[in-house]
Amino acid sequence: MAVPVEAFFLDPHAQGTLQVRIQQMIAQGILSGRIRHGEKLPSTRKLAQHLGVSRITVTLAYTELVANDYLAARGRSGYFVSENAPTPPPAFAGPAPSADRVDWARALGQRFAQTSEVTKPLDWNHYKYPFVYGQADPGLFDHANWRLCALRALGGADFHALTSDYYDQDDPELIAFIARHTLPRRGIQARPQEILVTLGAQNALWLATQVLLTRDRVAAMENPGYPALRDMLLQARCRLAPVEVDADGLPPAALPEETDVIFVTPSHQAPTSATMPMARRRALLERARALDALIVEDDYEFEMAYPTAPQPALKSLDRDGRVIYVGSFSKSLFPGLRLGYLVGDETFIREVRSLRASVLRHPPGHVQRTTAHFLALGHYDALMRRQARALHQRREAMEAAITAQRLEVAGLPGVGGSSFWLRAPERMDTIRLFERLQEQSVLIEPGHNFFAGPSVPRNFYRLGYSSIPVARIAEGIALVAKAVTALS
Repeated sequence: MAVPVEAFFLDPHAQGTLQVRIQQMIAQGILSGRIRHGEKLPSTRKLAQHLGVSRITVTLAYTELVANDYLAARGRSGYFVSENAPTPPPAFAGPAPSADRVDWARALGQRFAQTSEVTKPLDWNHYKYPFVYGQADPGLFDHANWRLCALRALGGADFHALTSDYYDQDDPELIAFIARHTLPRRGIQARPQEILVTLGAQNALWLATQVLLTRDRVAAMENPGYPALRDMLLQARCRLAPVEVDADGLPPAALPEETDVIFVTPSHQAPTSATMPMARRRALLERARALDALIVEDDYEFEMAYPTAPQPALKSLDRDGRVIYVGSFSKSLFPGLRLGYLVGDETFIREVRSLRASVLRHPPGHVQRTTAHFLALGHYDALMRRQARALHQRREAMEAAITAQRLEVAGLPGVGGSSFWLRAPERMDTIRLFERLQEQSVLIEPGHNFFAGPSVPRNFYRLGYSSIPVARIAEGIALVAKAVTALS
């Protein structure tokens, strides 16, 4: 690969002759890893023209770099980075900072970075026992048909969907499928103007918080609950009211009187996986009506209900138009898809559509059309049936292994889902449990990030089973139990 001549420029603050400065420029590029072994450098003529120096100056600099084994001359082919050139250190720090560096503690107007989050290893699939949540299992995914749908979306018939700027609109084929097929399965009827495609459920929740909340309004959320939602609510600077969940999810009677917006996960409470029963769903709607509050329903994993059918969505029971529905294809297909949707009153959708347009206009057309083809051709339904069978088997294996190892499940798990919420002994910090198990190729998720408030329990953890084969579950759970005993 050739390094483009535009990648080179002389540092105006560097000392020495032009020849020396050119040598330093190239050597620093190699030492930083920006220019790699075997890559071809620009010809002496091109680099001289680009830098505005004489060709002999560049030639002499190259010759000196060849002598120092940074470069290798290959006859008429030109100059290449030598295979013997020094390799960059593991963490190249770059040029030394100046004395007049920006004081970022003062310059930042707002802070968004979270320090308590446990980093999930990106190489989770290299672990033998990945009890991670929310990752796709390559053994279950329909690679062949997804590839065919992506190729079809690249074809001439879909050129408009691929290349157009929709501005604040979405792919009409995807919207039509959501309206005619996806939502009716949840008992929801919606017109196209009441649906907005988002970059996953998280983006949908962010749009909702920005439009619905102000500093004076109160947002109630489940505790424990979705950490990313809590961060969004804190960023919105509203008044946050964490509500303790029980075995049936969010208790309506515990909602503060001043509540304006209620965020809830009734199908599978995050992270306990509790399924809210029908009586409580109706009670929640009655309580919201009495408070004149809105409800944002995050209906993630509703497809993962087994062995029985899922409960009707809150939105399907709503007669006042106060429920805003959040759905996602990223959870059911694969997280990297980043595709979800919002359903709500046309007035609300108009506002979030405008906000989305000012931030990202619309999700990529090719992604929307590929998903539309995958849905319309029946591949999605077939995949959901296959995943439900596999997850049901894994859940039974997990339940049996957890019972055999006498680990404690916190609360009553709901119907289906893809994880278990567990409680370790009272004084245990599950971050230490996470670190010990990681050394044994076991991945778990510490639970402290799910809690809000000044006193956060440290002894909860989550075990996902969407990405671990049935054959490894019992052995992996045995390692978890052994580590819990050792740290108790």
